[in-house]
Amino acid sequence: MPNPLPNNIILNPRFENWLNFQTGGKVRVATGKVEIGQGVTTALSQIAAEELDLTLDQIIMLSGDSDLGPNERYTSSSLSIMDSGAAVRAICAEARGLLLARAALRLNCAVDQLSVARGQISIDGEESDVTYWTVSDEIDWSREATGEATPKAPVTYKIVGTDVPRADLEAKIGGGAFIHDWLPKGLLHARILRQPGRDAELHSLDEIALKRAATGEFKIHRQDNFIAFVGEDELTVELAAEVAPNHAIWNGVKKVDPVQQEAEWLRPQSSIDNLHGDTVSVNATGEVVKATFSRPYVAHASIAPSCALARFEDGHLTVWSHGQGMHPLRQNIANVVGLPESEITARHMFGAGCYGHNGADDVAMDAALVAIANPGRHVRVQWRRPEEFGHEPLGPAMLIDLTVEVDLQGWPVDWTAEIWSPTHVQRPSADSGALLAADALSEAGPPQVPDDPPEERGGGGTRNAKPYYNVPRSRILHHLIKEPPVRTSALRTLGALPNIFALEAMIDDLANRCEKDPLDYRLALLSDERARDVLSAVAKNAKWRERGIGGDGWGLGLAFSRYKNMAAYAATAVALRVDERVNLEKIWVVADAGLVINPDGLRNQLEGGAIQGASWALKEQVTLDGSGVSSLDWEAYPILCFSEVPEIEADIIDKPHEPSLGVGECAVSPTAAAIGNAVAHALGRRISHMPLSRERIMAALLKSG
Repeated sequence: MPNPLPNNIILNPRFENWLNFQTGGKVRVATGKVEIGQGVTTALSQIAAEELDLTLDQIIMLSGDSDLGPNERYTSSSLSIMDSGAAVRAICAEARGLLLARAALRLNCAVDQLSVARGQISIDGEESDVTYWTVSDEIDWSREATGEATPKAPVTYKIVGTDVPRADLEAKIGGGAFIHDWLPKGLLHARILRQPGRDAELHSLDEIALKRAATGEFKIHRQDNFIAFVGEDELTVELAAEVAPNHAIWNGVKKVDPVQQEAEWLRPQSSIDNLHGDTVSVNATGEVVKATFSRPYVAHASIAPSCALARFEDGHLTVWSHGQGMHPLRQNIANVVGLPESEITARHMFGAGCYGHNGADDVAMDAALVAIANPGRHVRVQWRRPEEFGHEPLGPAMLIDLTVEVDLQGWPVDWTAEIWSPTHVQRPSADSGALLAADALSEAGPPQVPDDPPEERGGGGTRNAKPYYNVPRSRILHHLIKEPPVRTSALRTLGALPNIFALEAMIDDLANRCEKDPLDYRLALLSDERARDVLSAVAKNAKWRERGIGGDGWGLGLAFSRYKNMAAYAATAVALRVDERVNLEKIWVVADAGLVINPDGLRNQLEGGAIQGASWALKEQVTLDGSGVSSLDWEAYPILCFSEVPEIEADIIDKPHEPSLGVGECAVSPTAAAIGNAVAHALGRRISHMPLSRERIMAALLKSG
């Protein structure tokens, strides 16, 4: 019986979508997933080389090409290895079988007499004159995969499970690898005058005064409310965009009150309400514990701003982008500019790291519109820093009320999480107006209807709100806010970080209420041995049993989560000291991601996730004023500095016979939660609202004093 085909093969069933046997003993392996700093293309090349019996230098990875690669939609939700990895493994295993079957016909022998090394086929241990490349042209690669081949057993792996340096790093470290660095001959630069809100209409633009203020040659491209400054000199168009707001008058600008930046503002707003889980308990007999937690709006804060290039020639538009989905980008641009998808190519290039939906799709749309107006020239659009902070979709603010009923022994028996949050998914889609430049056109589509990922895909605002612990009854009351003051969308972990921050704080506080050790309390509530193992391991590494009673300014906290309650397991411990602010001393992370493809890459993800989780917990908050975001530079929006990053010890519990689990986001949330618990241990007082800033620390110290 055939093996079940991975979903990405069902969507892209032909071998030619994935594989191409090239000259020089190389195989091009294509993926719709893209490299955004997570090492996915290196890991996928390991899977392909393993199944094809090739070496890594024989694999050429093609990533994110809408013409030549499979449509795997967006690189998101820690699904690349789980989804694309499973597809590449199945395709390569079946391709190997087809190649060996053809070689057996050529050599007049049985398939089980054949073996392969580097694509060279041997018969009964003796090298033949047959290779993959001598028989590959005899196979119809337009055929569809069947699932009839069985991939290799993990015990036979030679490449998968080994540390392999990331293939993208050498070019990035050496410079010139990023989309920002590509300057084709004859390039036109462009900068954009952004609408101050979706409904704003340009009343007037004083072009004479603008050209007087911005010296140099440039032209102004206007398409309804989309305004671009275009020229051969980048500094000239940069200056034009910088001074343009002083010479533009807009109608219909909505004002934003600073109070709207606070999560508490969400509570009374109009919302779409849903109940997930058990019906609410009406006969509570135990003690009820309540607490409120929040996370503010946060930015992606990529070090380099969004950038894209486009060229329109002979009726065909090519767009180069660092977005997370080239096939969706092609479709969305086609819907706006009126070209058939067959006349648009979208190709991925490296950009500054960004886990989530930032301005990459928007700037690609900008470049496409300007390129169509300037055929035969490459057009490069790069956002300015205030534009990046001010107009990218933000990670939503969230407000969380927890209500927990405990029995006489202090164990939770009923758990309610009530959550207020704007949408976590505003990625452009076929019928949306989620692209800024598209919104500026007179034929802009309707605004997107607020929505969130369904629970079976992990949820958005509700992600990880359901306890993984053994609680007899639990429910989530979700209030999806209809009209937040700013545009929000996907940011790493979606709602998991604030939900885990709240959940793990409550678990700690419940343990303290009944005078139980927080580690022992968690272990008693967990029946999943893999969850218990990561917790026990991180506690051992951090010397948990030696931590002391706390309250003296030094704290040690721990936290656990299984990302989406279905992906990788991670437990984190954090040691820190609190005076006027939080000073991190060390972070320990232990993860179980099933079969690990590249241990070094996985550790990198754990370390990076811990750093980002710490930055969100301690420092980051978008501020609002006037017509929108007011935190428009690094001074107004600080992130964790290099000098503030502590030693991080990341360990892996390898389970090679278990399926690979998504790991890219697993360490972020428990790190933030462990920091919250460590601060509570250090102060003897809980701070429930992020970021755990100097102001909040001082307020807690003054209150406790």
